[in-house]
Amino acid sequence: MKILMLSWEYPPRIVGGISRVVHDLSHRLIKDGHEVTVVTYKDGNVPYFENDKGVQVHRVDNYMITPNSFIDWIMQLNFNMLAKASELINNGEKFDVIHAHDWLVAYAAKSLKNSYGIPIVATIHATEAGRNSGIHDEVQRYINDTEWMLTYEATEVIVNSNYMKSELQRLFGLPFEKINVVPNGITTTNFSGIERDYDFRRQYARDNEKIILFAGRLVYEKGIQNLIAAMPKILSSYNDAKLIICGRGGMIDELKAQVDYLGIGNKVYFTGYMDHKSLMKMYKCADISVFPSTYEPFGIVALEAMLAEVPVVVSDVGGLNEIVNHGVNGMKSYAGNANSLADSILALLFDKQLCANVVKQAKLDVKNKYNWTKIAQDSHFIYQKAICQTVAERQARQLEQEKAKKTKKAKNSEGEITNLLGFKKRQAYA
Repeated sequence: MKILMLSWEYPPRIVGGISRVVHDLSHRLIKDGHEVTVVTYKDGNVPYFENDKGVQVHRVDNYMITPNSFIDWIMQLNFNMLAKASELINNGEKFDVIHAHDWLVAYAAKSLKNSYGIPIVATIHATEAGRNSGIHDEVQRYINDTEWMLTYEATEVIVNSNYMKSELQRLFGLPFEKINVVPNGITTTNFSGIERDYDFRRQYARDNEKIILFAGRLVYEKGIQNLIAAMPKILSSYNDAKLIICGRGGMIDELKAQVDYLGIGNKVYFTGYMDHKSLMKMYKCADISVFPSTYEPFGIVALEAMLAEVPVVVSDVGGLNEIVNHGVNGMKSYAGNANSLADSILALLFDKQLCANVVKQAKLDVKNKYNWTKIAQDSHFIYQKAICQTVAERQARQLEQEKAKKTKKAKNSEGEITNLLGFKKRQAYA
């Protein structure tokens, strides 16, 4: 099968979780014998074309014209992605299916579908309404409407959790059978050869301190503000703990101000952005990983921590709620509740056997449920469904057209006969 992936991010460009999903899924599909072409945005000095271990990656610039807004920037990007994909098709590439990742590529995907008759499979990684707890302004409404349009144009839709399936049904009124739940995965060899590096660890905490780790974007829906709010209660019971926050985002100044207000500056460390290798080392140095999101469609960072054999604490929302079974492969807390978060973290800090039990079960679950081999097979099945449905619809349209032609021809023949009979009558009368 020849698959065209449209994504606004692909390594080395990493904005959120889409980049890793597209990368890992594409490489697994290549191993299964398929051909994958990715069209994405060119960021920095990366090449316009790259053969990434079999994945054909085509990158496009955006216009030199400065856009008025982010929405305009995305529209410009869609025009250029459409131009590149059309160039490939006109030069002989024949794609069986378009896999469009999120609203950011919706217009390019829709135009390609209508121009070349290629079915769309759309993955909705998150929704604007979910990220913002509703739609509050016209920009958010535009993004929400674009998400709806993409799901409408797609033959099949993929989401990564049952929570997201319910959300799309509620927001967009999609048919139940059109939405396919396929969880995100993780490369199970990510931590091969990586052990705890004490020299690296000492850059962030003393040997006697237990590291409580958060990794992710510093935005409201990730819930870091609630984790910081939980620290005074944690430290009052377990003083040898330190919170390490890895990531960057718009809330950085607000979070630092919160730390200063609580007077725990010596117990919270902001690392800023960490590259993949350093982040893998940090997981191995952590004693507990915490992901207190208020909105989380899936939560791939939790899988990373589980694979690294670090006990996890998550909030009971979205995909995180489906990944973690409380007290079995991790701990849960009530979303937005700092007190509940502190209780779950303290339970792990004081109970070594609980930590050992959840770590063991978590690693088994990751390897059995979230491996890319199974995910690629599920994705391939959905591609087949989309292609078969498109072929069936095309054949149905052709039959309708042929039926309409026959009906029109029959009516014309009937009209001719009527006219002829009328002519003969008129002759006989005359």
